[in-house]
Amino acid sequence: MSIYNQPRRRVIQFIFIGLVLLIVSRLFILQIIDKKYSKLADANSVVRKVVYPSRGIIFDRKGRSVLRNDVMYDLMVTPSNVKKIDTAYLCKILGIDMPEFKKRIVAAIVRNGRVRQSVFAPLLLPDVYGQLQESMYQFQPGFELMPRQIRSYPYSGAANILGYIGEISPQMQLNPAYKDYNMGDYLGMTGLEKTYEHILMGQRGIQYLVKDNLNRTQGAYEKGEFDTAAIAGKNLRLSLDIDLQVLGERLMHNKIGSIVAIDPQTGGILAMVSGPSFDPNLLTGSYRARNFNKLFSDTTKPLFNRAIQGTYAPGSSMKPLTALVALDEGIITPDFGYPCHGAYLSCGRRIACEHSEAGHAANLRLAISHSCNSYFVNLYRMEVDAKKWGGVEKGHQKWYEYMTSFGLGHRLGIDIPGEYAGYAIDTVGMNKRYHGQWNSCSELYVGMGQGAVAVTPLQMANAMCIIANKGFYYLPHFVNSIDNDVSDVLKKFRDKHTVAHVKDTAYQSVILGMEDVVESGTGRNAQIEGVIVCGKTGTAENNGIVNGQLKKMKSHAFFVAFAPRDHPKIAVAVIVENSGYGGTFAAPIAGLMMEKYLNDTISVKKKPVVQKMLETVTMDPVVLTKSKLDSLNGATAHLTTEQIMKEYFRN
Repeated sequence: MSIYNQPRRRVIQFIFIGLVLLIVSRLFILQIIDKKYSKLADANSVVRKVVYPSRGIIFDRKGRSVLRNDVMYDLMVTPSNVKKIDTAYLCKILGIDMPEFKKRIVAAIVRNGRVRQSVFAPLLLPDVYGQLQESMYQFQPGFELMPRQIRSYPYSGAANILGYIGEISPQMQLNPAYKDYNMGDYLGMTGLEKTYEHILMGQRGIQYLVKDNLNRTQGAYEKGEFDTAAIAGKNLRLSLDIDLQVLGERLMHNKIGSIVAIDPQTGGILAMVSGPSFDPNLLTGSYRARNFNKLFSDTTKPLFNRAIQGTYAPGSSMKPLTALVALDEGIITPDFGYPCHGAYLSCGRRIACEHSEAGHAANLRLAISHSCNSYFVNLYRMEVDAKKWGGVEKGHQKWYEYMTSFGLGHRLGIDIPGEYAGYAIDTVGMNKRYHGQWNSCSELYVGMGQGAVAVTPLQMANAMCIIANKGFYYLPHFVNSIDNDVSDVLKKFRDKHTVAHVKDTAYQSVILGMEDVVESGTGRNAQIEGVIVCGKTGTAENNGIVNGQLKKMKSHAFFVAFAPRDHPKIAVAVIVENSGYGGTFAAPIAGLMMEKYLNDTISVKKKPVVQKMLETVTMDPVVLTKSKLDSLNGATAHLTTEQIMKEYFRN
């Protein structure tokens, strides 16, 4: 061998020698110095037990826990250890027969193998648990009682916000996001429980226990030297006002629709109601699966969160946004008027207006307060046909960009899953719809909130925040803070979003018009004594398929508002499906919500209004009759109108 290869050969030898020394030293540490693994290997009677941490609690804006942790027990089985036991007695306690017993054993083997634990009977009822605890020695070592934390809800409300926890499925375990979970583990499935799962779950601990020859626990192995402590999940502090939430759910009893209330100064959501609601306690405990199936199949769709998933034509509630675009583009001034005589006729079809008297649209403020359809469809045409855009296609695209900046047509990014984007048609959509042949008359209805535009109640509440703040908003969110958290998970909710650069004077004109709506217009039912409320009613046309034919149904009622006018503290959007005009039900519900939040009480003068809202049924009688679920409205369940009224109006 050449002498030139000797240095390379020595380098390779040194590398091999180094690796051998590293391995030998590691083995020496593990076997001689660190006794942990050798002790655990030698101790056949040592059992490794997972210790589940306490799940984080969720508090409302006033520090009240809106849910709490309770303990129930699962009966766990290790199939390979099930030998000579009194199966008949076990079946008697559990209320099952032998075929069911065998079926569960087979299912456990298929799901988790013979030598690993699986859930045999989940979340035992207290009397069943008591019987098993007394007789558990008869069923060991194959069976074991495992404590499980479940949620309970003292206010019986906010189900669609909080979400629920459930056992991880085999399909979920295939997802890398859940690689740290084991079969039988519980995790957040929907709502805040899902979004903040990594924060609420905490960190599991490990406990090593010594058992005797009868499989009875004798205590901690090596005095707990090898145990690791479980770390409790972190608590969430919400902007939600649970009293306001419960009030909203009660007002929406026997109604389909939604209420969203936001603090304009922070973007914190004060209440989010989806009607009909349900008692979140239905999705916890032994009957969770059965109740979930009832909720899922119910004709009223209580699991569908209409606040973020329901999409509606906003109707006249969108007119303030149309006005802001025209003002910002310089198309009009607040003094601009339109000679409406009861209809808009300029596009070859008649678009009716609720007013025909002269001068009801003599300026922007009057047009908003009278909700003149002619005025606002004409504004849309002026906006997209403006010469400075060089054509209607560019003009409509500019309109679409404004709608996007106002939060329409896309998800806002709320911190619960399932948000829908809504819809606002852009130029590409117009070209597809009209095969490239269209003009400002083709979709002029969008100027008055009809046609090719659909919004969620959340989006409209956020749009009110923009107007209340005169041009900015924060992403709507529930979680204000997380206990002992140093991450930036909430940073995006602190960023201020500026919308266009509309002058304050332009906003002021729109705000004054909205003030008039409540003071003397269709929104009078939202008035609050001593508070200036700014609002806008909307009546959204509603078409449905009946016996295979498209028919016009009873309209949906919208009302959007904020209060007080100066330094606003709450912005609201309310929709009540199939209830007619916005001023009939949506406006008084919004007024009661705002009054409760601003004054922490409701005026005694509003007793008749509250009673009417609680007792009125706007839900389709056919839908209501077909509903099989008891206690649809969790916050209203088992309470009479008189009992609820006493809570708000004590003598």
